[in-house]
Amino acid sequence: MRQWIRAAALVAVTALAACGGGGQRGIVGGTYTGGAVPAFGDTAPHVWKHGHPYNLPVHGVDVSRYQGNVDWHAARRAGVSFAFIKATEGGDHSDPNFRRYWADTRAAGIPRGAYHFYYFCRGGAEQAAWFIANVPRERGALPPVLDLEWNHASRNCRHKPSAAEVQREVSAFLSVITQYYGQRPIIYTTVDFYRDTNIRHLNAEFWLRSVADHPRETYPGQRWTFWQYTGTGTAPGFRGNVDLNAFAGNRAQWNMWLGARMQR
Repeated sequence: MRQWIRAAALVAVTALAACGGGGQRGIVGGTYTGGAVPAFGDTAPHVWKHGHPYNLPVHGVDVSRYQGNVDWHAARRAGVSFAFIKATEGGDHSDPNFRRYWADTRAAGIPRGAYHFYYFCRGGAEQAAWFIANVPRERGALPPVLDLEWNHASRNCRHKPSAAEVQREVSAFLSVITQYYGQRPIIYTTVDFYRDTNIRHLNAEFWLRSVADHPRETYPGQRWTFWQYTGTGTAPGFRGNVDLNAFAGNRAQWNMWLGARMQR
């Protein structure tokens, strides 16, 4: 019975995402028209032409070592409802702040998950093993995330795989991680990577970067659960810029999603 309820909750949230993110009530141009405005800002603001992220009530952050010292209790009080924390990259790099952020977010009561930055010069199964070696399987944690984007600044990996290779190796990563953590990973991606590799065909939930317009405009027809709407955000608890994200639904749907997708 409990499994049926969790499955129903996940179907409901997925259906919401299929509608383009949900929660977009009363949008006129790029103005903010509803909900509680979170205590966030942006050092490079712009007009949102097809829907403001603040029309969605559930917001969170993604972080890596570049955020330095974070007051997670202040972040939670300000409305940070979730955090995705960089854990690993490739097959031999781990973020030096991961374990601290992992413990501190739990102490602050912020639901959090770990993400892996994909490296194109190692196989998917090898990278999955590295992630597992560094990220605990923990009851209540959010699903793992696989960060897929072109890394043009890489100094030691210039390989740009074909769409077929990307899909094959990513599928291997997803399979290993799903088996170990009991939840299928979320895929984070960017507009150009999504376009170049046809990863929309993968069986996954999507977290989409779209910092110039609403995801319904930049990823037409794509279901999504999280929207990264700025890389130049500000929020209480953070000394500098931080990536800000919104969940594709209201508070009740957020709680349903947590019930379906947290690790057990």
